[in-house]
Amino acid sequence: QVQLQESGPGLVKPSQTLSLTCTVSGGSITTNYYYWNWIRQPPGKGLEWMGTISYSGSTYYSPSLKSRTSISRDTSKNQFTLQLSSVTPEDTAVYYCAADGTITAAEVCVPVYSYWGQGTQVTVSS
Repeated sequence: QVQLQESGPGLVKPSQTLSLTCTVSGGSITTNYYYWNWIRQPPGKGLEWMGTISYSGSTYYSPSLKSRTSISRDTSKNQFTLQLSSVTPEDTAVYYCAADGTITAAEVCVPVYSYWGQGTQVTVSS
């Protein structure tokens, strides 16, 4: 059973870079055909896919966030990270990491995954 846990600061100032880490247990982030995802949910809104890193290290980003988003991984720690630059109060949301081993690369943008972290609240405010 794959388990995911988000970690990072709960408060970020405008114009700074938001950085979150997802620590994975119960499976390796290099396991074939697994995709590791970041999703967020602003208050009162639906889930928004932000980006994905695959088992092989390939990355995929939401077009609307691509210019500000970077996803990387540390295979020695079995973690993957999200960096979102130049944040504004509109980036306030609950941020989730999630994983699935049954989808294809074409399906990573649909936030229906088998395994989810509990989510972490990030507020952007001065």
